[in-house]
Amino acid sequence: MSTFLFDDIIFGPVKSRRLGASLGINLLPVSGKFCNFNCIYCECGWSGESGQAARLPSREDIRIHLEQKLMQICEEGAPLDMITFAGNGEPTIHPEFPGIIDDTIEVRDRLVPSVKIAVLSNASRLDRPEIFESLGKIENNILKLDSAFEKTVVLINQPPAGYRVERVIEGMMRYKGRFILQTLFVKGEFDGELLDNSSEKEVAAWLEVVKKVNPEMVMIYTIARDTPIDTIRKIEPEILDAIAGEVLKLGIPVQVSY
Repeated sequence: MSTFLFDDIIFGPVKSRRLGASLGINLLPVSGKFCNFNCIYCECGWSGESGQAARLPSREDIRIHLEQKLMQICEEGAPLDMITFAGNGEPTIHPEFPGIIDDTIEVRDRLVPSVKIAVLSNASRLDRPEIFESLGKIENNILKLDSAFEKTVVLINQPPAGYRVERVIEGMMRYKGRFILQTLFVKGEFDGELLDNSSEKEVAAWLEVVKKVNPEMVMIYTIARDTPIDTIRKIEPEILDAIAGEVLKLGIPVQVSY
């Protein structure tokens, strides 16, 4: 059972396997996961599992904590590559997300102008103009899509009612290549159904989506920490490498994390 939660608004810098020296921002409660997805592989566990009312940090608290931490990093001369919105769920569901992005850009430009900003998002809210525009302001707009098939996404990610893969793809296409596609590959069993989004059929359909949305980069990875269930497992490195090879054939850079 997974219990990996971020216990503060600002965490790190940590050495990220995908983003280098990364200072994390958690816009969500520290007591438990707060997300509109319920991914079966999530290291934070199940949504709403803590049983406590969600208490979100305010926009002002986030700005103050970020400014203080960046000033400390500057004084210490610590290496920093990225400011990353991740944390205990989906960052774009914070009601002040657009303003928080604006604040972060202002503080970054003033204190550490060479550092990039990243958001790890499940891409479920791209149909909201304010979310779409805010994600378009940052350098690393990292959007998740774990399958081209609706049925597989429902099984693996358990998205909210009304989620449609086609709508997510349309939102990604509106960025005209200025985003990073992120996909986690996993196999096993859940709710009595077998799953493997690294199968030949799954990968072929996913590659068609990659070709269609034409991201600036693709990040592929597999589970690395404990998961809420014990009936799923990692994808073998050689399979991830083979998938990466197919992406490279499309002329798109790819980053693989095992």
